[in-house]
Amino acid sequence: MDEYRSPWRTPEVEQFQETARRFWTAELIPHVERWEAQGHIDRGVWRRLGEMGFLLADLPSGYGGGDGDYAHLAALVETSAACGFGPGFGPHYIVGHYLHHYGSETQKRRWLPGMASGDIVASIGMSEPGAGSDLQGIRTRARRDGEHYVIDGSKTFNTNGHHADLVMLAVKTDTALGAKGVSLLMVETRDLAGFRRGAPLDKIGLKAQDTVELFFDQVRVPVSSLLGTGEGQGFAQMMSQLPYERMLIGIRAVCNMERALELTLAHVHQRQAFGQPLFKLQNTRFELAEMKTEATLARLFVDQCIGWQQEGRLDAATAAMAKWWGTQKECETIDRCLQLFGGYGFMREYPIGRMFVDSRGQKIYGGANEVMKEIIARQLVPR
Repeated sequence: MDEYRSPWRTPEVEQFQETARRFWTAELIPHVERWEAQGHIDRGVWRRLGEMGFLLADLPSGYGGGDGDYAHLAALVETSAACGFGPGFGPHYIVGHYLHHYGSETQKRRWLPGMASGDIVASIGMSEPGAGSDLQGIRTRARRDGEHYVIDGSKTFNTNGHHADLVMLAVKTDTALGAKGVSLLMVETRDLAGFRRGAPLDKIGLKAQDTVELFFDQVRVPVSSLLGTGEGQGFAQMMSQLPYERMLIGIRAVCNMERALELTLAHVHQRQAFGQPLFKLQNTRFELAEMKTEATLARLFVDQCIGWQQEGRLDAATAAMAKWWGTQKECETIDRCLQLFGGYGFMREYPIGRMFVDSRGQKIYGGANEVMKEIIARQLVPR
């Protein structure tokens, strides 16, 4: 398996990933501690990411993208996981993906080039204080008033919310229709009356990724902000596109498993216990053998899912499997690896300690793992 090569990793994708790795190492990693302290990365980072071609790499160049595909995005996710830090480009990519699929030509040309350059930072406004994984339960409302929508409500856990120039906002345009009353609005935040941001939320991990609450008080946006051909399409749009997002989480999960094993293997060969390297103890070898097997299985499954995503054949249930099982094994693996580090693993100066807290959110965002199991279960019917 050490010679295994992911089928989507072409020479061109590998070159792209190596460029990303050098950029991460030189321009991002040295600043992580400062960004963690302030709760967000510097705004200029987004423009540098755009200059390097790391934003919207899988969208057409006609809209500022890189003419790549999902493999290029997978390479970026792997890079951020392998380096131990990633800005919140996941939501940024997801908004771009929605715009490319559902946006009008005017909307695409208005926002996608700026998103590709980093001049526009995008965020997703779905979760609310009373509605997380249950997107049907959102209460933020947008009522039609002539040629505008008037928005009232709030959103929480908004990654990139501190810098966001554009928010893809899930709202109820008809409160009587349940899921069929949900719409998506593209909200430009600059000088927007009635819009405000909360302070960065105090998370236990991923501290450099800004996460804030967003508040909308009689906010007026033009009707042209609606994403899609009519009201009430938002829930179907989200259900259709969530596999794209959930695979990003699954990719990060398997990369974190592989990184944790690499760090731990180096540690147990160097660390002495009872007069010999820790690796010489049978329990250590058995633990690593089990985790290596699970990481290998995760890698093979995720690579297969990436191939299906490239072909447009990845269904919601399979993406949910990659998300829940991958993140579950990710957290288990990192916990077991931390145990092999002993007290040093509990120190933030050791990467495994940071991974322990950073990985925990993986089982929550993108839809809680319990919801993933429900999605899978709905497909289990007798043949």
